[in-house]
Amino acid sequence: MMKSFYLGGGKTGIARRIAWDEPSLTLTCSSAQKQTERCHPDETRPFTVREYARIQTFPDDWIFEGSVTQQYKQIGNAVPVNLAYALGTSLVATLNQIEELNLLSFGRYEGFESLKIA
Repeated sequence: MMKSFYLGGGKTGIARRIAWDEPSLTLTCSSAQKQTERCHPDETRPFTVREYARIQTFPDDWIFEGSVTQQYKQIGNAVPVNLAYALGTSLVATLNQIEELNLLSFGRYEGFESLKIA
């Protein structure tokens, strides 16, 4: 890194090798930007589109459209699939608990049809 270590702001021109057994750095919309280059764990090269998609937990059969640059952008802008699933299921569970508490507070649990709005 030499003198670039002491530069102010973001470090430039440094490949950040991703470890096999650690969480990935945030993916950007381009696999090979000087300021944010992510590097393959074993090989000194940027990730392929498919490798980028796997890090974001896209299924292997997911098809990205457009140029390679557009595909990297789609993946870099995406919320990881597994994270979106975990957030969605947690949100549904929380809303179901709130609804159950609301129904119990009315003294009924037969469902919405038994509730009367005054």
